[in-house]
Amino acid sequence: MSNKKYRIAILGSGNIGTDLLIKIQRSNNLECVAFIGRSRGSQGMAKALEFGVTLSDQSIQYIVNHASEIDLVFDATSAKDHLLHAPILIKLGIKCIDLTPAKIGPMSVPSVNSDECLNEININMVSCGGQASIPMAAALARTHNDIEYIEVVSSIASKSAGPATRINLDEYINTTERGIIHFSAAKKTKAILILNPAVPHVDMITTILAKVDKPNIEALKLEVASLLAKVQSYVPGYQLILGPLFENGRIVIMLKVRGLGDYLPEYAGNLDIINCAAIAMAEEYAKAVKNE
Repeated sequence: MSNKKYRIAILGSGNIGTDLLIKIQRSNNLECVAFIGRSRGSQGMAKALEFGVTLSDQSIQYIVNHASEIDLVFDATSAKDHLLHAPILIKLGIKCIDLTPAKIGPMSVPSVNSDECLNEININMVSCGGQASIPMAAALARTHNDIEYIEVVSSIASKSAGPATRINLDEYINTTERGIIHFSAAKKTKAILILNPAVPHVDMITTILAKVDKPNIEALKLEVASLLAKVQSYVPGYQLILGPLFENGRIVIMLKVRGLGDYLPEYAGNLDIINCAAIAMAEEYAKAVKNE
């Protein structure tokens, strides 16, 4: 059994990458060995300097030059960039957790399929709506074999949706719907994202609506409680606020996601849930190595 920490490189020095960096500092199993971007003058670089982390503005080239020093890469750049990065990382034999919408590797939702992901070299974290709703969709699938339709409606603070999110709304919807189908086997799905401009800024609220032939609410409650606890082990602000219940011919489950407030604001639970999920998967990789 190894006592060494799992060596992480963060590719992308923006808000997502910086938040990941801060989360890693709390881990007993993970160590950030490189914080990589394109400009040493960014706020993220300044934060990394405070932690004494090695900095680089050489982007993917730094990883190529230091491959033997890195176990896993968090890619927090863009889908376009990850399409270039992925084959390089695969060739180098470095595992990658993709936080972009590139959708190259299998979808990862730690509370549902962490074991299946451990042997994968490149996994993607689906979407914020996917991370929030898929555990509940999985609960539905474990208690019902006749899911006709699942609809997921996520409302997030408008300020938590940056330019990339706004440009890629169609990508978000497609990715979330694919994730729900994959983990629930529902015949049809629909994902809706609402950007709420209210001030004070609202927390992320995700509502799952499902049509099934024979609803089994009591069995569903047990599965929801089990998966809720699993998600809360890495996303403490993941809360059940309604359901599961059956009304107007539909099963209804409503959740709220409050962020940890590490670098991103607490209301940005939509961003925090993906980062927390990525850290949870990195922890699983690290534990697997320690147990070898």
